Amino acid sequence: MTDLEAALREVVRGEVGFDVASRALTTMDASNYRRVPLGVVAPRDADDVAAALEVCRAHGVPVVPRGGGTSIAGQATGTGVVLDFTRHMNRLLDLDPRERTAVVQPGLVLDRLQEAAAPHGLRFGPDPSTHSRCTLGGMIGNNSCGAHSVAWGTTADSVRELTVLTARGRRLRLGQGWTGAPEGLRELAEGELARLRTGFPELPRRISGYALDALLPEKGADVARSFCGSEGTLGVLTEAVVRLVEAPPARALAVLAYADESAAAEAAAGLLPLGPLTVEGMAADLVPEPAGLPRGGAWLFVETGGRTEAEARARAEAVVRAADVVDARVVTDPAGQRALWRIREDASGTATRMQDGSEAWPGWEDCAVPPARLGAYLRDFRGLLTAHDLRGTPYGHFGDGCIHVRIDFDLLTEAGIARFRRFSEELAELVVAHGGSLSGEHGDGQARAELLPRMYGRETVALFEKAKAIWDPDDLLNPGMLVRPAPLDANLRFSVLPRRPVDVAFGYPSDGGDFSAAVRRCVGVAKCRTASAAGPSVMCPSFRVTGEEEHSTRGRARLLHEMLAGELVTDGWRSTEVRDALDLCLSCKGCRSDCPVEVDMATYKAEFLHHHYAGRRRPAAHYSMGWLPVWLRWAARTGTAPVVNALASVGPVAAVAKRLGGIAGERAVPRLAGETFSRWWRKRARTEGAGELVVLWPDTFTEHLSPSVGRAAVRVLEAAGLRVALPPTLRTPRGRIGDGRSRTAVALLTARRGRVCCGLTYVSTGQLDRARAVMRRTLDLMAPVLESGAPVVVLEPSCAAALRTDLPELLHDDPRAARLADRVLTFAQALERHAPGWTPPAVDRPVAGQTHCHQHAVLGDTADRRLRGAAGLTGELSGGCCGLAGNFGFEKGHYEVSAACAEEQLLPAVRGAADGTVVLADGFSCRTQLEQLAGVRGRHLAEVLAEALEER
Repeated sequence: MTDLEAALREVVRGEVGFDVASRALTTMDASNYRRVPLGVVAPRDADDVAAALEVCRAHGVPVVPRGGGTSIAGQATGTGVVLDFTRHMNRLLDLDPRERTAVVQPGLVLDRLQEAAAPHGLRFGPDPSTHSRCTLGGMIGNNSCGAHSVAWGTTADSVRELTVLTARGRRLRLGQGWTGAPEGLRELAEGELARLRTGFPELPRRISGYALDALLPEKGADVARSFCGSEGTLGVLTEAVVRLVEAPPARALAVLAYADESAAAEAAAGLLPLGPLTVEGMAADLVPEPAGLPRGGAWLFVETGGRTEAEARARAEAVVRAADVVDARVVTDPAGQRALWRIREDASGTATRMQDGSEAWPGWEDCAVPPARLGAYLRDFRGLLTAHDLRGTPYGHFGDGCIHVRIDFDLLTEAGIARFRRFSEELAELVVAHGGSLSGEHGDGQARAELLPRMYGRETVALFEKAKAIWDPDDLLNPGMLVRPAPLDANLRFSVLPRRPVDVAFGYPSDGGDFSAAVRRCVGVAKCRTASAAGPSVMCPSFRVTGEEEHSTRGRARLLHEMLAGELVTDGWRSTEVRDALDLCLSCKGCRSDCPVEVDMATYKAEFLHHHYAGRRRPAAHYSMGWLPVWLRWAARTGTAPVVNALASVGPVAAVAKRLGGIAGERAVPRLAGETFSRWWRKRARTEGAGELVVLWPDTFTEHLSPSVGRAAVRVLEAAGLRVALPPTLRTPRGRIGDGRSRTAVALLTARRGRVCCGLTYVSTGQLDRARAVMRRTLDLMAPVLESGAPVVVLEPSCAAALRTDLPELLHDDPRAARLADRVLTFAQALERHAPGWTPPAVDRPVAGQTHCHQHAVLGDTADRRLRGAAGLTGELSGGCCGLAGNFGFEKGHYEVSAACAEEQLLPAVRGAADGTVVLADGFSCRTQLEQLAGVRGRHLAEVLAEALEER
């Protein structure tokens, strides 16, 4: 234990983390930069902050205040001690509806403030796209803005008072009229009045540098406002009094389509006199599927408000009439508006991949120019990109002249980094030539501070340095930011990654087979750090339970990044820090769809476990549940299922078995079916139908644990006129699709017996060599199916997802894998595509339950929604994850997290359902979780329809 760590532990009541994991989780924010801190402190209150500052000052160690870590310019990274306010100092202390103010701590997430203010018809004006995870402290530090700044301004416009601690321990309460000003600040400002009046561009989005012009007497000598945007370099915020604004009771969204982004940009300023709440812009190359958007090459999202829906709509229609557009659409439905806004909010992530899959990065993320000059600026900006052979897709706050863009910089080679510098210098000159600000929202950080002299001149930058010296004479607070900055091309986070591809098992087709590139996908926007799953989303259930960064998708990606770097995490694939962080990953695959850049942590986890346990004994659960298909087939072949069920019902015997198998003691062992689905299939009387052939996949769960689902699916598929077959179980020189029974003696002598399996349980436990062997055997058995062109219907969503994604990515060298993946359909998809004229029986009942997380992430549920609607099954299924997630919820040590995940959405939805509601759960894990935690029997959609057919 270092002297610094010991001293901090002695005086700080909050957590002090100098371990590898704590440091690794805070090496980066959402920028291109990386710094390794000495340690992390999570203060409990202002006294803890003061104590930590005193210790760090005595040791000469820098301090970096940090909120949600979503900063894009690098200002939330540092080499000293990082103060993490999200763990404890995250409360709303007071909300006064009459005064329209709130008192907040720096770690409070913006959405929590908005939720508290909403019942009073109020809101905090600024709302960055990261509103579900950014903190008020970070917003004040960066002077954040968001989509509604044309109506309600920046964070600085919403601040009334700030309570801060200086590096030397002084507690100041900042406000207007020089309130709280440190000694010397007033004298400095009053000696530079001419410069303060003339040296700062008048822009709605001037965020760069220190806001010293807020100290002018005609602006109220507002010390609190001048502190906003100081990026943690002047003092440490411990409390803030912020202003709230009245939220319009009703809103409408006018989506205006233009030929291109320049046309949209030139139109934006002309809409401001109409008093819109937002004027946001984006181009078509940011929207892979422009569903719901009017036809065009670029769009303006113009939101209007009103006392009623009709009033809001009338204002939106007035915007449409005033705009010269290619096409337009007005949306008043709140759900429709949210869906459209998600397209815009996800742009910060989707922009990190070009349409051809190549990487793009921040660095010039948010320059701002006068709104009237935006069209001309964008044309010049495009020209500069072309001159440097770079690509980027602008989007952002067109009404404020603020543009976001990710550019395909090569930040891995010396030549690429040199071009990054040249482009940055020339773009800074271009922005200044248009009367703009280098930063219009996210701050300067390391990305732009070096270039501030080009915007302000050296004399004004020297004034910034004098102000910094007054506040922080020892230069302990976030050094290297804003004044005396580090070079913009230093400390790049990519420089520590291996230059050659790492030897891995999966193919990573979207990342050129490079695991480092896959890990680089995480840019830190932290959509995974939300407190609740919005709508149907899933990501990231374990974080929502624990609230710990290491259990977020971003946190795990950061640890994998440091593992590859080898500087902080030094034991590579054997790392216990990475293993422990991945331990609570449910492999729900939610991040594959909900993460804007499609980070696939389930795959990364399987990859890591594969290497981590190579040549070593694995946890008992990997053998008991990873090899589940083997044990279940053995029980079926030997006819011992009744014996297994009997023994599992004997408490002491079950307890010993669970302990030996690494299974949570709280879990009941599921009962094995007395008759497998395949045995039932072979015994049933069948006639060869004339309908289209579909092959029904007998997954392990349907086969041995829930054969009723398989029987129901056969009943419905055949009622729809389809001819059902099972995959072959004999691999013969000339195989055929059928019931698995050999037709000739020759076939019996030459065949090899086997069962198809998707390999899911082996993949989820990282036994990838075994998974590949199982998958290759499956492809051999499926050869006649692949030749026939018949679709493959998979009833278990997790198995279908494994066949769709894990199979072709793990057997990327076998073309048959991709062919089989393309054939896989869910139950509902098979009926919709291959029996389009069939009408399902009328059930006419409400539904409750949860969309399977793998179905949400990989397969899609559009066909299921339509099938439920056609059958009169009304209502929506909840999002989130059931928490059992295959082997996860059964493993020892996971029960509490597993149950907490179920309590988030699934169990409340089922408990609150009306009598007669059908509880749908297509996944075996979901049904098991419902039965064990709520005593409720969930059913597969096939079972519900089959029962209705019998009744009809």
